[in-house]
Amino acid sequence: MTQMKTIISLFILTLVLSCGSSEKESQSLTDLKTKKATLIEKMDRISTELKSVEVAISELDTLQKLMTVTSFKAEIKDFNHYIEVQGMVKADQSIELHAEMGGTVTAILTKEGQYVSKGQILATLDSAVIDNSVLQLETQLALATTTFERQARLWDQNIGSEIQFLQAKAQKEGLENNMKSLRAQARKMKVIAPFSGTIDQIFAKTGELTSPQAPFLRLVNLKNVYVESDVTETYLKSIKKGTKVLLNFTSIGKSTEASISQVGNFINPNNRSFKTRIDLKNPNNELKANLLADIKINDFRANGIVIPSRIVQKDRDNKTFVYTIEPKGDNHKVVKTFVTEAKNYNNFSYISEGLSETSMLVDKGARLVNKNEDVKLVN
Repeated sequence: MTQMKTIISLFILTLVLSCGSSEKESQSLTDLKTKKATLIEKMDRISTELKSVEVAISELDTLQKLMTVTSFKAEIKDFNHYIEVQGMVKADQSIELHAEMGGTVTAILTKEGQYVSKGQILATLDSAVIDNSVLQLETQLALATTTFERQARLWDQNIGSEIQFLQAKAQKEGLENNMKSLRAQARKMKVIAPFSGTIDQIFAKTGELTSPQAPFLRLVNLKNVYVESDVTETYLKSIKKGTKVLLNFTSIGKSTEASISQVGNFINPNNRSFKTRIDLKNPNNELKANLLADIKINDFRANGIVIPSRIVQKDRDNKTFVYTIEPKGDNHKVVKTFVTEAKNYNNFSYISEGLSETSMLVDKGARLVNKNEDVKLVN
């Protein structure tokens, strides 16, 4: 019994001690939290005071370090935008001549590089059969002509029948038509120049059998040529007859200005493009058929504010802007100025709205500054 009381007493004593320790720990945690809150409050107050001091220092410190930038004044200039395509030199008078009838080549009366005139005979084919037929027909035609003339004299004297006169006339006219046909065939046995030009290449050879399907020679006249190009239908509204172009023939180191002579009325369904033609004079034959040309088509021109494209930026809202500067005491302040970029070409932008001749734009440093920032301007 005594032992049981002793155990109970020990348990109660342990419980009391345990409760006392918990109360002490709880009281210590509360004190620490209170102390932490006090320190945080002091830190906030000190931080606020520190910021005030920094602001005061920045206003009084004339030696503060500012970002240095350069600037330039906006200017009004001529601006041109070009569409760049490739084209090819062609000539209306550049053809491959074919013999109109088949036969053996009996003579080639010209050589490569030779200048020939319109109507000049360039080559002949074997026409012996046709020539013999012409001789026979000439004899028959002479007889028919004599017969008709006699019948005509008799008819004028009211001698003979009308039918005899008409038969003689019909026979004569029929033979004359046959003669015209034979002579036309005889001309087809000759290769004749349809225009004046230079023999560029001869494909046939003397003694060789040729046909209308095989090219006989190439005749070229390059006094007047044109450049043809394909332009995507996107630019259909911008390109018209008379639109100015710049042509550069890289292979021969020649450049020239011209105007579009013709705009095609058909859009190719395969590549969604249309044809343009630029007529050119070529007095010295510098431009050769199929020569490549780099073409710049002037689809937009204006006079206004033109600035380097590198200083034009876009913000998160996809709005276009530039940084301008305004005087502020001994230094300058950066201003974010929204603009409208109408066109850009060759690293320059045409600004239609937002800037004037008096605007001062940030140049070097434009990608590093922020709006309303104070900067130091240097030359």
